[in-house]
Order: sequence, then structure tokens, then C-alpha cells
Amino acid sequence: VAMGLVWEGERAVILTDILGLEDALGDMDFKVAGTRQGVTALQMDNKVGGLPREVLKEALMQAREARMKILDLMESVLPAPRPELKPFAPRILTLKVPVEKIGLVIGPGGKNVRALEELGVEVDIEEDGTVRIYSSDMEAAQKAKKRIEELTMEAKVGEIYEGTVTKITPFGAFVSLFPGTEGLLHISQVAPGRVRRVEDHLKVGDVIKVKVHRIDERGKIDLIRPELEGKIPPRRRG
Repeated sequence: VAMGLVWEGERAVILTDILGLEDALGDMDFKVAGTRQGVTALQMDNKVGGLPREVLKEALMQAREARMKILDLMESVLPAPRPELKPFAPRILTLKVPVEKIGLVIGPGGKNVRALEELGVEVDIEEDGTVRIYSSDMEAAQKAKKRIEELTMEAKVGEIYEGTVTKITPFGAFVSLFPGTEGLLHISQVAPGRVRRVEDHLKVGDVIKVKVHRIDERGKIDLIRPELEGKIPPRRRG
């Protein structure tokens, strides 16, 4: 609430909710902000140098009365905060990615970031791996977040993934778990019994469930078929 003051001789008149003309011709512009519980901010300009305590007290009392009326009107329209934002209100989603995977999020020449922005979002990436997604479309923001999570996922021992066969070799099949991460399903883990040719059981493009059995110190991933676990002993490296 903007409070004003007109001072003539010994008489002071306090004005409530002043306009531009009253501000220009008056002796005070005293802005008071607050809630029902009290004042939260004050700002004052005056042309008289100083104000008696009684005048300041009266200005604060009148400001409180006006503030309560404004709050009454506001609460009659919106008695409580909305449980959720309107569909097109700006949103910010934040997530953290490993620092070493920031490059994957950005992509060659910014390719991945541009692809994310085509969804209708803005992406800001900080040096510590904090990623902020800005959008007025929550669905687009969630899609962008999911893509980033997929780009930066890390395989975990014991987890089961739905992967895609990317390459067949004489010793097994390479399976992509998610973008940038693949593991080896050894020929001994392809099917029960003796497998002579991997391609008799799998082909490139097949989608299969695999379980991460082991990740060595170099980050290489050994996979097994979860439905065969316990029936075929996992191979040992080295």
C-alpha cells in the first residue's frame, strides 16, 4: 500500500493508496507491504526530512487497515493456494548428472541439447552437473528429463534391463541396455544346452531381457539371461 502525506503548518494529513499526482505534490511516499501477520517490507521517500513518531504510527495503522481490506478481496477470489500450477504456467525441473556425462547430454556440437530444445524446452547445464529444464509445457519438460536420464543412466549389478541386440560375434552377443551403454551376453548364456552358433538363437535388433551379472574395473559389463539364472553357471573372466 502506498501511503502519502500532506503537511501544512502544524497539521499533517495522511493519505492512503496515493496516485502519481499525490506523490508528486505531497510530502511523503511510504510503501508498506505485508500479510495478516505483519509488515514484510517498507520503503519511504519524504520531503520534510523527518517524521514525528505519531505521524509514522498513524501511517502504519492506516496502511494496515488498507492491507487487510486488500487481503479480504484477494481471499474472496482465491481463498487458498491452488493445489497445482495452471497447465501453461512456467515450470523448472532440476536434476543432477555425473560430471563425466555432461558431454553426453550436450552431444557432438550441441546436437543432443538442440534435440531437447525441439521439444519446446530450454536447457541449462552447470559445471557441477546440475541440469535445469525450463518450459511452460510440463509434458515436454518431463520428456526432456526422461531423455537426459536415459542418456546418463549407469548400469547396476543385479538390475534387469530390456536391451536390444546390436552385434553378433562367435563368442556371444552385444546388447545395448540404453544409449551409450552395452554389455556382452556370452555364448554360454544365450540358451540352455550347448550353443554352437549365437545367430541360431539371436539376431541383431532382437529385444531381450538381460541381467547385469558383473562390471569389471574397466567398466565392461557381463550379462546373463534372467530366465536362465541358476541353470547355467555364469562364465568367469580371466
